Amino acid sequence: MDASWLITAFFLISASAAALGLVTLLIGLQRTFATAPELDAESTDYGGDPIDTSLTVVIPAFNEAANIEACLRTVLTSASPCQQWKVLVVDDESSDATLAIARAEMSQLECKSSGENPEGQVIAAGPRPEGERWVGKNWACSQAMHEVSSGWVLFIDADVRLAPDAIRRALHQATREEADLFSLAPRLVCSCLAEWMVQPIMASLLGLGFPIQETNEPDSSVAFAAGPFMLFRREAYEAIGGHRALAAEVVEDLALARRIKHGGYRLRYRLGLDAVELHMYASFSALWEGWSKNWFLGLDGSILKALSAGGVVLLMFSTPWLVVPGALVMDRLLPAGPLQTCWQAITVLGLVGIGLQLGLRLWTLKRFALPLKHWWLMGAGGLIVAGLAPTSVWRSLTGQGWTWKGRSLSS
Repeated sequence: MDASWLITAFFLISASAAALGLVTLLIGLQRTFATAPELDAESTDYGGDPIDTSLTVVIPAFNEAANIEACLRTVLTSASPCQQWKVLVVDDESSDATLAIARAEMSQLECKSSGENPEGQVIAAGPRPEGERWVGKNWACSQAMHEVSSGWVLFIDADVRLAPDAIRRALHQATREEADLFSLAPRLVCSCLAEWMVQPIMASLLGLGFPIQETNEPDSSVAFAAGPFMLFRREAYEAIGGHRALAAEVVEDLALARRIKHGGYRLRYRLGLDAVELHMYASFSALWEGWSKNWFLGLDGSILKALSAGGVVLLMFSTPWLVVPGALVMDRLLPAGPLQTCWQAITVLGLVGIGLQLGLRLWTLKRFALPLKHWWLMGAGGLIVAGLAPTSVWRSLTGQGWTWKGRSLSS
């Protein structure tokens, strides 16, 4: 077999594999979400009234000036979830206006719910102890617990936006199901071009890759939770050591979920797509820093898994867009014959792959309310993810450039 046939076979196999992979992804997502447990609608168990318990909503914040006002507004205007509740913002030594904005919002915004206004408080986490490794939001969350005496504690991120009844629905369901950790998967919202290229791909992978059903099975060792919304029974949280026991954990939400489940406590993970929105990254640089922080560790710290997953994304999402132009050119240049027929087949397979990507975005439009905007840039998104994979492996293993919002994660 000469070189021209080898090259043709390579592209034919690649285009076929991309189309097959996208079909498999679509089928897998449909199966997963057809049976995935969701946050219940407004409960009638308590007659719509706040339940007789107490709750503290903790919002750790580091350089969140762009997010903290909108986040606090949705929290403070929430329907009252219980008899006693308060909102606690913990500023983690921000260098921007996060602290000032949070204080202003706490003092000026009145709760518009039917219940009583929550008590609001803003505290400073203070400097991290010398000689100890604290990463991410673990320090701020652990410091918040000095102010928490409620029966329940809800940790949310500053880039979260809540529906008015989100907290009440979650607390009611967690109480009814006797959960020790009740976590909601949020709906991703894209706010910049980089997110439109990458986040729909990531949402699909996360939806397929993390088994929701197994997480909710007490007999399964699988444990998962979404860091943007984690509601704990305080006694269970303290029993597993909380964030303080995980000071050096970069992916602390997974670690907390595993401690809850492996400690014999009750873990509940639900879809909260109509209740919780997540606005993750405002720019390409923030997206690159964030996903390169999490990709490798999120795939169990396995070099093989991290690189293989990046390669699969490249194959499924970028290959169709790359092979179609080349295949069309080859079709025009080659004389009639078997070789030309193969390149025509490659063109068709590439177009099928592009059509399947549109089908995937139509599915996410229906299931996640994610608009079709920039759907044709998924090929570029595949290239970005393929670059993120080795970058994440390198940064995580060497510590070089491994940061979150400029803070080093290796020391």
